[in-house]
Amino acid sequence: METLYSKKLANKKTTAPTQEFLDVAEVKEDVIVLKSGTLRAVLAVSAINFDLKSSDEQEGIIAQYQNFLNSIDFPVQILISSRKLNMKKYMDFLTDKEKSQPNELLRVQLAEYKSFMEQLVSVSNIMEKKFYIIIPFSPIENENKGFFSNIGSLINPRKNILEKRENFETYKNQLYQRVDHIVAALSGIGLRLIPLKTEELIELLFDSYNPETFNASEMKDTSQLDLSK
Repeated sequence: METLYSKKLANKKTTAPTQEFLDVAEVKEDVIVLKSGTLRAVLAVSAINFDLKSSDEQEGIIAQYQNFLNSIDFPVQILISSRKLNMKKYMDFLTDKEKSQPNELLRVQLAEYKSFMEQLVSVSNIMEKKFYIIIPFSPIENENKGFFSNIGSLINPRKNILEKRENFETYKNQLYQRVDHIVAALSGIGLRLIPLKTEELIELLFDSYNPETFNASEMKDTSQLDLSK
């Protein structure tokens, strides 16, 4: 199964543009399109604390997850993204609260808490984990398309564009049937699943290939997705 990362990029040292080695062709209409023509949808998934569940609840979760695995006839990719948490915004928030706090006692407590957090951040890496399920769909390519079909596309490019658009809509609908199945199957475990939109998909890809740049940027944070409802 094709994945969202490129083994060529990981194994080869080169000064060529990174885009040449990415398997991603484009992101549009909440779907990742790979260069092979296959599609990917990505679900952001909430976490549950398995250890805090009772033994009966744990057995129920395992059984439902087993049923989920048995119910799918297509591969899925589970992605766990672990990144150092950027605490700058939180520290700025504490600073603003300290300055605007009219109560002297509370202001002192905020200052002490901020000092504690600064020391904690300086001596340890605070990590955050995000969980995703990547769902593929591979359309059947027409390998028998011959010379005259290609000539027809050149003569009538508008028709060719419309056909490609219609095909994309068909493949996307079939892909999202898989998405709906996975959401329904895993919701019973207590997980909250949300399909990523175009902007969030771009951010996820940008984060994956540029972790240091991403941490310093002001892009929309996918952690703001409401996975608690």
